[in-house]
Amino acid sequence: MFSRMLESGLYDFFFVFIFFIISIALSLIMVTFNALIGPSFMGEKRTDTYESGMAPIKTAWMQFGASYYLFALIFLAFDVDVLYLFPVLLIYQRGAGFSELIELILFLFLISLAVVYAWRKGVFIWR
Repeated sequence: MFSRMLESGLYDFFFVFIFFIISIALSLIMVTFNALIGPSFMGEKRTDTYESGMAPIKTAWMQFGASYYLFALIFLAFDVDVLYLFPVLLIYQRGAGFSELIELILFLFLISLAVVYAWRKGVFIWR
């Protein structure tokens, strides 16, 4: 069996499959132990909102403005976009051509347009 796996190139995937089976088994074991050993009683404080050990000031159903969420989404998008710039830097170390430079400038221009659009919409203004 292993000789055919080696010939077909599936030997590397065999270890991935073993790790997958082990991770599923460990997850099921931990959930089972928690259900068997963990406390199952409901206290009066169980349904209260937890705020770092402090007594809650208001209810947990406060409404936040959409600008908080938009700001977080824009930050996440730009954080991921910056991660795409690292492979570009590696390519430029090997001597990339003029077309790659044009693509990089276009990418940075689109990111800049997104920032200007969000700025004009008032996402960065806190009220």
